[in-house]
Amino acid sequence: MATIAAPHHRRRIRLAPLAKHLVIVFFMAIILLPVLWVVLLSFKPINESYSTQMWPSQFDFSHYGFVLTKVNTLPANMANSIFVTMATVVITTVCAILGGYVLVHVRLPGHAIVIWILIASLFFPTRLLSLISIYEIQRQLGLMNTVIGLVFPYITLNLAISILIMRGIFEQIPHELVEASRIDGCGPWRTLLLVLVPLLLNGVVVVSMVNFVTAWGEYLLAVTLTNDQSVRTLPVVLASAHSGMGQWAFPRIAAVYVLTITPGIVVFAFIQRLYFKGLAEGALKL
Repeated sequence: MATIAAPHHRRRIRLAPLAKHLVIVFFMAIILLPVLWVVLLSFKPINESYSTQMWPSQFDFSHYGFVLTKVNTLPANMANSIFVTMATVVITTVCAILGGYVLVHVRLPGHAIVIWILIASLFFPTRLLSLISIYEIQRQLGLMNTVIGLVFPYITLNLAISILIMRGIFEQIPHELVEASRIDGCGPWRTLLLVLVPLLLNGVVVVSMVNFVTAWGEYLLAVTLTNDQSVRTLPVVLASAHSGMGQWAFPRIAAVYVLTITPGIVVFAFIQRLYFKGLAEGALKL
């Protein structure tokens, strides 16, 4: 009986990894096939864009040149997205480092209450609930319909999760290291800048990537706080595009879509190792 059960057991062991890989491939296909379809559509001639054939009969690269030269505001919209995203990433990351350091290594009175407030804010649709308030504040400050006016709401709405991520990274650093630096005469700022910041690279990458994705693809605030097409970001322009025989034919919409998603893919391709290493080190430990 033992000799009969052994092969059956070995067969089950081999089937388990196969089943896992099939599930992974299935979900990868769900994500990648629509992206592949859009990329191929951006190279189709306009007269083939309404056909069911996925692969173009000939590749037409003129759609990218068309949207960059003939759609007047598109270069400005790309510049707006880059500026808003980079400003949000830099400022939010700096604030998150300072906030995480204070919550872990300074231990001010009431820090536990602050942590619970930050965690509680993640369970509410803050972006929707605060939309009217953000609109009124922006209007009173004269920041409506400006590129810089998008940066401040993006920072505010991303700050809670960013601080909590950095708090998780700071908690992985031994407190003895901080105490040793204080015994050596380092103040809080020197301890942070000279001792802790060099150890935070992976956490900084995680925070930066989270803020990059959020700011680059944000639509609701961008469409609410801007009216002029020249100050809007790429997601708003892409969402407001209309298909037809004019400048927004389907292959040209697909070309704008590819231009929109390419920066995020390129950035993630370069930092993916640090990103996953930061996750493994506890960046999302709240």
